Amino acid sequence: MSRFERPVVVQLSRHAAERVVFDVNDAATILLRDLTRETEKRKAAMDACLRVLRGESHPPAARRAFVAAALEAKILRGD
Repeated sequence: MSRFERPVVVQLSRHAAERVVFDVNDAATILLRDLTRETEKRKAAMDACLRVLRGESHPPAARRAFVAAALEAKILRGD
């Protein structure tokens, strides 16, 4: 199961609606499609998501990494 215990709320652009991220798949999609700036936090979040999807890690680690990347990208609206 790759669902987050608590969803993460992000807003991908000033004019976009807020988006509720419920699981690792949603987070990975946002990291790939929307956070295009290559940063260490984005890379760490991608790695954390991949580890969960491969069964090597658990969702809370990916959630923490995703929140850090979202905060850095200034898209985090609710944690």
